Amino acid sequence: MSQSSLTHNFLSFQGRARILHSTWLAFFITFLVWFSHAPLMSTIQTSMGLTDIEAKILLILNVALTIPARIVTGMLVDKYGPRNSYTAMLVATALLCFFFASAQSFETLALAKFLMGFVGAGFVIGIRMISEWYPAKQLGLAEGIYKGMGNVGSAVGAGTLVYIASLFGGEDGWRYAIASTGVLALLYSVFYYFAVTDTPVGSTYFKPNKSGGLELTSKRDFVFCLLFNIPMVAALAILTWRVTDAGVVAGTGAELIIGAGLLSDFAAYVIYGLLLALTLYQSWKLYQVNKDMLQSPPMDEILQYKFKQVAILSIGYAVTFGAELSVISMLAQYFESQFLVAAAAAGIFGACFAAVDVFSCPSGGMFSDKFGRKLPLIFLLSGASLGFFVMSLITPAWPLAAVVATMMICSFFLGSAAGCIFAVVPLVKRKLTGQIAGTVGAYGNVGAVVFLLVFSFVSPSVFFATIGAGVAFAVCCSLFLDEPKSTMAEVMPDGTVQMIEVH
Repeated sequence: MSQSSLTHNFLSFQGRARILHSTWLAFFITFLVWFSHAPLMSTIQTSMGLTDIEAKILLILNVALTIPARIVTGMLVDKYGPRNSYTAMLVATALLCFFFASAQSFETLALAKFLMGFVGAGFVIGIRMISEWYPAKQLGLAEGIYKGMGNVGSAVGAGTLVYIASLFGGEDGWRYAIASTGVLALLYSVFYYFAVTDTPVGSTYFKPNKSGGLELTSKRDFVFCLLFNIPMVAALAILTWRVTDAGVVAGTGAELIIGAGLLSDFAAYVIYGLLLALTLYQSWKLYQVNKDMLQSPPMDEILQYKFKQVAILSIGYAVTFGAELSVISMLAQYFESQFLVAAAAAGIFGACFAAVDVFSCPSGGMFSDKFGRKLPLIFLLSGASLGFFVMSLITPAWPLAAVVATMMICSFFLGSAAGCIFAVVPLVKRKLTGQIAGTVGAYGNVGAVVFLLVFSFVSPSVFFATIGAGVAFAVCCSLFLDEPKSTMAEVMPDGTVQMIEVH
């Protein structure tokens, strides 16, 4: 990649910077649509006559499909390239948005919100795109800008959609506000397709040799990967149970009548069976992709990578993005119920938590570029853990300004740690970046499922303390992360080995 042909100026809209800005805006739009319901939940609940538990079910369903979707999307982007993948994702985002906005019953809302979980997989696509265009010494900052600016989509929605709905007015104002975000996604899909390319001119887009599962480089890692897939399926099983009668009653108290759940016991058992079949199929595909490796002598060390790296990054993202996703989902209602502020103001206060990502994710990536990949991650995760323990001490007696400031400081550490994580993801194995980002991203949603499940059982204070404990566990895991090597080996289409500098 020629240094002279591609500008280093992140503020320009030329060369690689054009790719960065075009791609984070695609991510921004998908997140805007994905979380467009959150600031309008009170309005939707009143308009549709939803119960409190039905509203919470919608929040949980919103992150369910994203778990397998990020795995699938990672495979697709590695195979078909990020330009085609993001264009298709934006079109799908718009169609699902229109489906949700037109729903006339809770069941239709639930189905639409479940399917919209696929929109959250768009994040994975940009990770591969940015890694193709930026050198390793700038990769952390570039990925941090991508993640930070994209995440702000949820904050912009929280701060503006209530107002937009009020402009349309009437009982259906929320529908038009949400549908407008879908129109934006559809229009941007056309722009994105013609604005970007997968790689700079002359660069090779490395693809996996086989599709259907993650390529591994040792027998030990094959077993590790099999075990590591289980929590993702378990999270889907937990979600299924949560929307049955038993899950509803267990989470909200015996005063609720049987029949409040979305799924019958029979339907739940069918889904459990399908999840078991999915686990077996996924394991079989993983074996098929790695069969030659398992039956051959160990491959050359320069071609190997450690799945341990993927696992540690996944745990870190489970507690960082998982915490962010779950807190964003409940924060507006938290301010309304605990501090008795108006819905519009609650949305703005809640948006402050996500808005910090504009600074935190790039900061974390920059720290990672400058001070190494491991130590900044440990430090920032430790700060986030402490921050959530402080948040657990918040009471309605606190000044509102102090509450918002505490949450923003905590959010800075959380977002910076997430920025550090995705500064490392593209440095594990270039041709598998999409799939690795998909696995790490999927664990982010596993964390969100767990934290949202906890939230449905406990008070906000206990919820925040639980997140703090989870982040502390990730700190312990991060102690075992290896610094990336100075070079990464990839096999060219003609069979020759190319060494890529990652420092």
